[in-house]
Amino acid sequence: MSNKFMKRAIELSIKSVHKGTGPFGAVIVNDNKIISEGFNKVTANNDPTSHAEIVAIRIACKELDKFNLEGYDLYTTCEPCPMCLSAIYWARINKIYYANTRSDAQKIDFSDAMIYEELNKNIKDRKIPMHQIMRDEALKAFEMWDKKEDKVKY
Repeated sequence: MSNKFMKRAIELSIKSVHKGTGPFGAVIVNDNKIISEGFNKVTANNDPTSHAEIVAIRIACKELDKFNLEGYDLYTTCEPCPMCLSAIYWARINKIYYANTRSDAQKIDFSDAMIYEELNKNIKDRKIPMHQIMRDEALKAFEMWDKKEDKVKY
């Protein structure tokens, strides 16, 4: 753990505030050096997935030419939202260091409480209706993947 990496994430979050894109910053670190940086770009990119953590993960994976960030650490200015946390798990990041809590974020109108609540509900009880269709047809790709001998597992 190093405060210098969190300081850099905080600098990025302040930069993001000045750009009007949200008060979040993140850096990905390996071997005591910053591999990638990101700050919130949701409104700048018109992309609701452009959170600081996701931006940093995308840059790291592109620069390193790999999708597995096992052994890398993430420093972020806020406890990751459910989407970012999922991406962090998928990327296999080793450790997360965060500054602000989700409660702190909620106080400034960045609330993910509804998403946490929705994830705990049965699919049929969620706010956005979900309807399963054409499962048998879609299973073909899964079956093909399962039999594929040269697949890259992730």
